[in-house]
Amino acid sequence: MNKLPLAKRTQILAMLCEGSSMRSISRIADVSINTVSKLLVEAGEACLSIHDETVRDVKASRIQCDEIWSFCYAKAANVATAKDAPEGAGDVWTWTAIDADTKLMVSYFVGDRGAESAMVLMDDLRARLANRVQLTTDGHRAYLEAVEGAFGADVDYAQLVKLYGELGGKSPDRRYSPAICTGAKKVRREGNPDYAHVSTSHVERMNLSIRMQNRRFTRLTNAFSKKLDNHIHALALYFAFYNFCRIHKTLRVTPAMAAGITDRLWTLDDIVAKIDGMAPAPKPRGPYKKRG
Repeated sequence: MNKLPLAKRTQILAMLCEGSSMRSISRIADVSINTVSKLLVEAGEACLSIHDETVRDVKASRIQCDEIWSFCYAKAANVATAKDAPEGAGDVWTWTAIDADTKLMVSYFVGDRGAESAMVLMDDLRARLANRVQLTTDGHRAYLEAVEGAFGADVDYAQLVKLYGELGGKSPDRRYSPAICTGAKKVRREGNPDYAHVSTSHVERMNLSIRMQNRRFTRLTNAFSKKLDNHIHALALYFAFYNFCRIHKTLRVTPAMAAGITDRLWTLDDIVAKIDGMAPAPKPRGPYKKRG
């Protein structure tokens, strides 16, 4: 079985993590677009496994949650008229939960923006924490029942509810600019949260990193995901790279090192090693057919 050299595979993964498109990677690395796609799938599955196995018993104090929008194949309003739209086409929301102190991405989930997706995130988050935490979310109503179902009374939970006004005038910026935030209020939902730390600033900054370093999130391009599975795999690769391989400029270590999950700096070679470890054993070669 043909296999790319280690250096070539790490080069492709590094470019995927730094926001390059798959076709630009195929041109720069001089490989087929199918090779890049196959490696993305393998790396995504490996990174999902790494996160599930490694990010456990996290000792955190403050967790912030948010969700970021993207879409697959077509925006939700256009799916009905899209040609051959696959399953999963439409708006896609990435739910994230980050440790405000270590910047560790503790939990994430890709789905819609409904209550069921919120429940999946909170159930997964609760299973990965080792202690009681202070939790902050925005004012999205789906969080209320999800947090109650996952944590019960064993959490100090507050919502930061932002108040928005209309973008004035008929400027063309109205189409692309968000509404103006006119204020925010902190609402206690459970336990005794410290109001000084009721904030979503760190997770919202994480949203910027996700959008900047994942080509699929770039607006007004044709780089969006065409398959939901590829979208999930790209995010899994990015979050593993973010947690284990990239030194945080403020912390001077990786988030995983700051959280005590690992005591060393990982490289993309470790992800490639996980890919190889998960690969099925090669089957014995069959007999060659004789030419007539």
